[in-house]
Amino acid sequence: MANYLLSVTKHLQKLSLNNQHKLAPLLKKTVTLSDNNVIFSVPSRNTNFFNKLPAESLWKGVTSVSNAGKKRGRGKTVNKRNIKDLNRGQLIGIGKANILWPGLSSPIIRGKEIIQQQQLPEDPEREKNLIKMRDQMGKTRYGKISSIDRGWTGSKMPGRSIGPPDPVNDDETYEGFDTRVLELKTIFNMTGNLGRKRRVSVLSVTGNKKGLAGFSIGKGLEPRTAMRKSKNRAGQKLMNIKIFNNHTVNHDFFTQFGATKIIVTPKPEGYGLRCHRAIKTICEVIGIKDLYAKVEGSTNVNHITKAFFLGLIKQKSFKEIAEEKGLHVVQFSKENGYFPKVLASPTKCRTEEEIDKKEILDFKQYCLDGRVILQKKVFPPFYTKHKSWEIYLKKQENLRNQDKVRINLKVEYGEIRSFLTDKYPECRPSKWRKNKQEEVEETE
Repeated sequence: MANYLLSVTKHLQKLSLNNQHKLAPLLKKTVTLSDNNVIFSVPSRNTNFFNKLPAESLWKGVTSVSNAGKKRGRGKTVNKRNIKDLNRGQLIGIGKANILWPGLSSPIIRGKEIIQQQQLPEDPEREKNLIKMRDQMGKTRYGKISSIDRGWTGSKMPGRSIGPPDPVNDDETYEGFDTRVLELKTIFNMTGNLGRKRRVSVLSVTGNKKGLAGFSIGKGLEPRTAMRKSKNRAGQKLMNIKIFNNHTVNHDFFTQFGATKIIVTPKPEGYGLRCHRAIKTICEVIGIKDLYAKVEGSTNVNHITKAFFLGLIKQKSFKEIAEEKGLHVVQFSKENGYFPKVLASPTKCRTEEEIDKKEILDFKQYCLDGRVILQKKVFPPFYTKHKSWEIYLKKQENLRNQDKVRINLKVEYGEIRSFLTDKYPECRPSKWRKNKQEEVEETE
């Protein structure tokens, strides 16, 4: 119909006014006659590309990548933060022409007065505020994490707590448990149909800080899904760990997984955890407070976790060691003044004649399966070989250990004195006195 009307309007210009009344019935809806003028109306469409599609489709057409492009690894640098909501900050009835519209941008009646439409003064800062508001849309502000909840490095997940595992039902809940993330990484798997498939792998450990702990790996498309799978699987693989006096391991042990070797040594209370950060996190979850561990070889977190748990599980109780060796297990500790303390006794103790001369009787070497830890030689500092070091020692000979002597005298006598102080009371160091003005100010 539109093509027909356009073709007719072109020929109407060539016709005379006397013949126009014959064509009038054909254009009843499109032609109106008034004196010598002819007005033509042509149907038009008021929609175009920009107001036909929603904003999401338009932004998707600019920022998205085709499926074939995704398979080839394209579109990795496309940032979704660049998508801006252009309607943000724009209010209905408020625009460049700052007009007050009753019922749209203001109420119709205010009290007993009917508000009329009126022109308001222009806002010169409107455009600037809109641009500023749109620029801040892509910038996400993350909340500040407290130092207690922070992980190993800043705000990254490894080292952070993700709560206890989800309860299976009302009867089986994980009260007192805490889960820590040990490793979070992105992994890729090459498939024939989908190409390079991306997933997230999470290694976590959970425990109740009373010797019950477990670890597991979970994978998912999103980090949150992978963390949830990992902590729930860790809650289903709990192991009972032996803890000596609720603060350290039972004995020294050597453990290995792959190319990772770990030598663990128990320590007295107050020593702390001096070890790899993954081992420290595992100990905090299990309930071990004092420990020294040396990692040799590969520092892969997955291998460190498996090696450390293998060593903890293979620990022997003192009763098992006493029965195996047929000897008493006696403890000599510095904090107890090296006073012997019997930890376990066998049902039948062997005599000296029954013990083989080649048998390992050193407790530490026996726990390490006959291994001996290499003690590296400590070399003196380089400056001790210089001539200036000898001159320094000669000068310091008269002042040597004076600070320690002063401290011991104050602890023992309450003042700095010598064996002649009783006979000669004036043989005391002079005390510092305040000025008279300071003494008056203090009394006032």
